Amino acid sequence: MRAAIFTLSTLVAGSHIPAQAQAGQSTDAAGGQLAPVVVSASRFPNDPAFPPVAATVISAEQIRDAGIADANEAIRKLGGVYGRQSSAGPNDFPLDLRGFGTNGDLNMVVLVDGVRISENELTTPLLSSIPIETIERIEIVRGGSSVLYGAGATGGTIQIITRRPQANAGHGSLVGEVGSDGQRAGRAFVARGWDNMSIDASYAKSHADGYRDNGKSNQENFSTTVQWFASDWRFGLRANIARADYGLPGSLTQAQYQANARQSTKPLDNGSYDNDTVTAFLERRFGAVDVAAELSHREKILRGNYFSTASRSVANIRSTQFSPRVRHVLQVGALKNELIAGIDLGEWSSATNASYGNSDAAQRSKALYLRDEIEFERNARVAAGVRREIFNQSSASGAYGRQSAVNAWDLQASYAPLRMLRAFAKAGQSYRLATPDENGYTALPGGQLLKPQVSHDLEFGATLGQAERQLTLRWFRHNVRDELYYDPTANFGFGANSNLDPTRHRGVELEGSLRVSESVLLNATWQHIDAQFSAGANSGKQLALVPKNTLSTRINWKSGKHSADAGLRWVDRQRMGNDFGNSCAKMPSYTAIDARYAVRVSAWEFAVAGTNLADRKYYSQAYDCAGGAVSGIYPENGREVKFTARYDF
Repeated sequence: MRAAIFTLSTLVAGSHIPAQAQAGQSTDAAGGQLAPVVVSASRFPNDPAFPPVAATVISAEQIRDAGIADANEAIRKLGGVYGRQSSAGPNDFPLDLRGFGTNGDLNMVVLVDGVRISENELTTPLLSSIPIETIERIEIVRGGSSVLYGAGATGGTIQIITRRPQANAGHGSLVGEVGSDGQRAGRAFVARGWDNMSIDASYAKSHADGYRDNGKSNQENFSTTVQWFASDWRFGLRANIARADYGLPGSLTQAQYQANARQSTKPLDNGSYDNDTVTAFLERRFGAVDVAAELSHREKILRGNYFSTASRSVANIRSTQFSPRVRHVLQVGALKNELIAGIDLGEWSSATNASYGNSDAAQRSKALYLRDEIEFERNARVAAGVRREIFNQSSASGAYGRQSAVNAWDLQASYAPLRMLRAFAKAGQSYRLATPDENGYTALPGGQLLKPQVSHDLEFGATLGQAERQLTLRWFRHNVRDELYYDPTANFGFGANSNLDPTRHRGVELEGSLRVSESVLLNATWQHIDAQFSAGANSGKQLALVPKNTLSTRINWKSGKHSADAGLRWVDRQRMGNDFGNSCAKMPSYTAIDARYAVRVSAWEFAVAGTNLADRKYYSQAYDCAGGAVSGIYPENGREVKFTARYDF
């Protein structure tokens, strides 16, 4: 019997589903057949015979063809997700699905095989630490998804799916890269499967001097997974170890940027992290019932040495997640019903030792969720879901402690009046909790904490066509109460983390994919966002660091042993980070072009790739505008070129 119908989140789910995903299979680098590509937006694998309606699915083949080295870059270039320059060396650009500005990455949830890697601290998820060779696909589901994924899923979810075990098969690869600005990197990956067991391991090390002075970075990652499996069950253990050290070049004023965008205002500041994660996972099928669970523990040490202010800090962070769930599928004639129930348990703690004072924080949460979906003859789907989460936030140094509860719900429906056309709609409520870092610096009286952010979500859309001739259009609106944001105008102008006056994020998204010929494929994503205050002193004013329009296009060509890939990203103007009153000039728009050419010679592949090929001078981060003087600028990189040699075995 085919797998269950999609749950709610798949109703708002993709346009970039490659042909092999539509057919239910893909190939690895060595040409061997992989397990079927299935969409897991329901937190369970689903049958590819039921393609999602509006999720962006990036395949391993697309990642390879574009010569992309990490998941963050794949999401930006291939998924059309807007990202702004990281203020640190590693390439984990903060991502923003639906116009949440500097807190964009806190308003989406990033998962690896169902395990949440979105941080509970004010840092960007470490997507660059995920071995790129282990990724089977990336699923991007836009829109409120808190019923299944909890806090922070207002903008949507990004799910990294790694390769399933292969019985009686083995393969691997070696990659070496050198490039401009001192780039050099090496990666190794190997996987081997037997009758009911498999093991894989990957190692990567990279160095870059950086575009800017004191922009150097070093990264080292190791990952291994051991799995035991049969036709109706799978159990495995995974370990990920990530290390990085990097310079912190600081921001520039407009005058400094114009004079020399490469310079550093903080030539000695630096940071580093150690991030270790261990995960156990289980899947088991009992007839019409599926059960699954993940138990994950993460330990992170985050260091900062700020010679510019004669200060330092070391944060020791621990978190544990446990997520058991069950699914029941019932089919009666042409009607299918899928019921999912699950529990999410989490513990997080942090102890920071700093020259400017020590601090601690802890958070515990427990959540229960239920979702049910009915499919009628594969033409219509209706679904509903609810979630309740109870959380406790405390700090001895901050002298606070609070237990509270938040709720999420959603209703979705889709209908296919024609074989090539499906319309969909979604309404719901999502939420985000203040991180301990945010609660640690507010303008509130002692002992008071920031309120949970609550969003009322609405979305309508339609998908026309299938696979590589497809167009998806969405209109969305998020009415947000108590949006969590750093307000530079609060605390008598000194700034503080705050609950903003009511805000509204609304817009239109258009995604398209077109197979022009057997060798040429075109993809494009356009997003228009109007993010503004809907009440309060700044009612009608635009929110900061949200570009009005973004456009991402790509063309891929493959013929025999040769392949080429090129992309263009255009980002519209946006407000400076502190321009809540909309009194400053906007940041300039910019266009960036990248391209890659590769040739395959037996088991070898040789490639040359370049980013920002026009060597445009631009920036996507600027936090301060006072009296017409702009500061707080973090320049984007100039033109970069790299050469890659890859050997598959």
